[in-house]
Amino acid sequence: MESEKKRGFIINFVYYAIILFMVYVTIKYGFSMLSPFILAFAIASLLKRPSRFLARKLKISKRVTAILLVLLFYSTMGIFISLLGFKIFISLKDLVLALPTIYAVHIEVFLHSIFNDLKEAVGRIEPSLLHTLGDFFNQFTQSLGQFVSTLSISAVGMISNYATSLPALFIKGLLMVISTFFIAADYEELTEFVYRQFPKKVVVMIKKIQEYVVGTLFVCIRSYAIIMGITFVELSLGFLIIGVDNAIQIAFIISVFDIIPILGTGGIIIPWAIISTIQGNYQLAVGLLIIYAIVIVVRYIVEPRIVGRQIGLHPVVALISMFVGLQLFGILGLFGFPILLSLLRYLNDTSTIKLFK
Repeated sequence: MESEKKRGFIINFVYYAIILFMVYVTIKYGFSMLSPFILAFAIASLLKRPSRFLARKLKISKRVTAILLVLLFYSTMGIFISLLGFKIFISLKDLVLALPTIYAVHIEVFLHSIFNDLKEAVGRIEPSLLHTLGDFFNQFTQSLGQFVSTLSISAVGMISNYATSLPALFIKGLLMVISTFFIAADYEELTEFVYRQFPKKVVVMIKKIQEYVVGTLFVCIRSYAIIMGITFVELSLGFLIIGVDNAIQIAFIISVFDIIPILGTGGIIIPWAIISTIQGNYQLAVGLLIIYAIVIVVRYIVEPRIVGRQIGLHPVVALISMFVGLQLFGILGLFGFPILLSLLRYLNDTSTIKLFK
């Protein structure tokens, strides 16, 4: 009897491990290929309720309202992304091209001042080391100057290479837009066709999952909008206190980037603080670092609580799921894993599946 239990446990463990591995491989490698159509379906699903509401109020066809909403959605997103992307691209390009000048005018002068102080200190202790120290400093500044020049050229090349990849991105975007129009226009027919392929019990579960996931997506969007608002207020107050020009506009831009884990607040504030230090503006640099520390601490405290509370997860569970998701699937996992855990909890609570007590 004991051996049967062990055998059953091993079989179940291997079975679920294989399923998890297949899901991981599918999401990791299949999502990229199918992403235009998956995102198109997700957008059409999100616009389903507003489309029905408008069709009922305006007394026109659901298909017409769906197409109009898709057109409005993509027009708004297209204008916003184009303006923001163009501004970022120009700013990055100007910064990269200015790197050699920044090095010559600010960084090299800063290094020379440090070297002069160091030379005076060494001269008082061991004058014989001055010649060696001078040679080392000259080699160091030359190597650093060459590195900055190479970095500038490489960065321009990277920006150019990224620009050459835009056609492929454009094709994916075009496929997504066209697919969204078709899916939104015939949403009921397409979903009914899919439902007919499954048993009634499975269809009930699919509908529960779909309704919950769509609702949870709205909740997640609201959660991160709240987090972005908190970050914006913190940055605005901090920048106004330390006397940054255009404090509100800069705070808004950084709060938008704070949602992106790869960049985040530190991707802008830390380089800004370093440049301020090199320029000798120590007060601004210290102020920026203090603001950054406050934003990070508040973010790590608030994010799990807000996201977890909104989607029904304990803050610790939400934090673990976001970290694991980020490690496994990047940004997709950061947002997707908490939703998946919340979905499993919901299905378990409604007795659709039984995972835990």
